[in-house]
Amino acid sequence: MRQAQSLLSRIESVPRRELYFFALYRLLEAGILAALMFSPLGEVLGRPRHPELGTAVTLGYLSLALVLFFIGRSVHWLTWIVFASVCIDVAAATLATHALPGATAGIAMMLLFNVSAAALLLPSTRMALAVAALAIVALFGEYFFTAFHDNSNGRSVAEVIMFAVSYLALAYLAHQAGLKARASQALADKRGEEVANLFEVNELIIRRMRTGVLVVDADNHIKLANEAASLLLGEGADGPGADGRGASLLHAAPELARRLQRWRNGWQTDETPLQLSPEQPEVQPRFARLLADSETSLIFLDDATVVSRRAESLTLAALGRFSASLAHEIRNPLAAINYAVQLLEESQQITDGDRRLLQIIHQQCQRTNGIVESVLGLARRERATPEHVDLNTFARRFVDEYQQTLSIETDTLEPIIGAKPVPALVDPRHLQQIVTVLVQNALNYGRLPGESARIRVRVFNAEGRPTLDVMDRGPGIPEAVAAQLFRPFFTTSEHGTGLGLYIARELCRANQATLEYVPVPGGGSCFRVTLPGPSALLPA
Repeated sequence: MRQAQSLLSRIESVPRRELYFFALYRLLEAGILAALMFSPLGEVLGRPRHPELGTAVTLGYLSLALVLFFIGRSVHWLTWIVFASVCIDVAAATLATHALPGATAGIAMMLLFNVSAAALLLPSTRMALAVAALAIVALFGEYFFTAFHDNSNGRSVAEVIMFAVSYLALAYLAHQAGLKARASQALADKRGEEVANLFEVNELIIRRMRTGVLVVDADNHIKLANEAASLLLGEGADGPGADGRGASLLHAAPELARRLQRWRNGWQTDETPLQLSPEQPEVQPRFARLLADSETSLIFLDDATVVSRRAESLTLAALGRFSASLAHEIRNPLAAINYAVQLLEESQQITDGDRRLLQIIHQQCQRTNGIVESVLGLARRERATPEHVDLNTFARRFVDEYQQTLSIETDTLEPIIGAKPVPALVDPRHLQQIVTVLVQNALNYGRLPGESARIRVRVFNAEGRPTLDVMDRGPGIPEAVAAQLFRPFFTTSEHGTGLGLYIARELCRANQATLEYVPVPGGGSCFRVTLPGPSALLPA
C-alpha cells in the first residue's frame, strides 16, 4: 500500500502534509496564547482572572502542541491521534477561556477550526459529532461554572448558544464534505489504477510487438523505442538513455531520417525496403503523426520478410484457387488424348514402333493426370492415401519410364538399389511427383558446363527409416541459395516458377515425410526424402 495517498482516499493513509498543517495550526494557537500571557499584548485584554492557571495551561498546551507536531503526523494511529489531539484542544481552550475572560470570544472562534478539521479527518460520523458535543459541553460547563462560582460572567447565554450551534453545524458539514471527497477520491484512485494498468498493458504490448515502433520529436531525437526497433537499429541506437531514448535518428539511421523528413515536407514517400543495420532484415517504414498539431512522429518498422510472407500467402491462396480451376480444365483434353490413344492402340494398321510411342503417350497421360490430381489435392489440402511401397521397385520402374522421355541422350539416370526390399508407407502418386520434380531439377541445374548430367536415385535405410536420395554431380548449391530453396516463388532461373520444390515439400508433409537438401562434400547436390516405415500408422 502506498504510504502517501491522498487525505480523503483512505483515512488510515492520510498524507503527512495535512497532519502537518493541523499540528502547525495548533502550534500557532499555543503561540498566540503564550503571547497573551507573557507579552505586553496581554494588557490589552485586561488582567487574567487566574494567572497561575493561565500560566500552567499555556505552558502545558505549548508543550503538548510541540509533542503532537512531531509525533502527530503518524498515519498508523491517525484516528486516535486526531481524536486525542482535539480533546486536548477543547480542554486547553476551556481552561484558557476561564483564565483569560478577555480572550473568550477569540479562543472560541479559534476552536471552530479544530473541531471542523477533526470532523473532516475522522472516518465516523459518530466520532465527528462526539467532538462537537465535547466542545459544546465544555463551553456550557465553563459558562455555568464561572457564573455560579465567580458570580461574574462577561458573556451572554445567546453568545454561548451561537457558538454551540456553530460547533455542531460545522462539524456535521465538514464531515459530510469529507465523506463525499473520500468517495470522489476513491473513485479517482480506482480510475487512476485502471488507467495505470492500461498504460502498463499498452506499454507491454508495444514493447513486445514484432513491429518496430519509434517516437521521434521535431529535432529527430528518439523519445521512445520498443525492443523490436532497438534490435533493428542495432548499435546506432545507443544514446543517452535506455532503449535508444535521446539518441539522434540522424546518427542511428540516416536513410530513415531522410525519409522521415521527406514525409514531413509532404513529398512522395519511398516505398522500397531498407536495412538499418548489417545483420538485421530489411524493414518497410511507415510514418504517422502522434497528434494532429504536433511535430512528434511515429515510425513503424515492418519486417519486410514478414510482409513478403503475407504477400506469398495471398499469392499462394490465389494460386491454389487458380490451379484448381486450371486442373479441371486440363482434365477434359487429357481424357480426350488418353481415349484417342486407346482407340489407336486397337487399330490393326499401327506398326510395332508406333505402338510403342502410343504406349509412351498413354503412360505420360496417366502421369500427367496424377500430377493434376496431386495439385488438386494440395489446393484442397486433401490427405494422402498411403500404401505399402517397395522403394527399390519404385526407383527401378521410375528410372525405366523416365529414361524413355529423356530429350538428351547423353544424360544418364540410374537407380542405386540393394538386394533387400526397402518398404515404405507413402502415396505412390505423391512420391512419383516428388521424385519427378527432384530429377527434373537435377537435369536442369545439376550439370557442369559442357558436360552431361549424371543423376542417381539411391534407396537405402537410414536409422531404420526408408530413404530416397536424388543426387547429381553438378556445381552444388551455395549456402545463401540453399537456405531459400523451399520458399514458394524462389527460383534462380528466368523461366522457373519457384513452386516445384515447395510443392514437393508440401506433398512430403502430407505423407508425414521430410524433404531436405544435403550438401555433398565432393561436389554436387543431394535431395533426401525420408519416408515413414511400413508400420508407422499401425498401433503400437
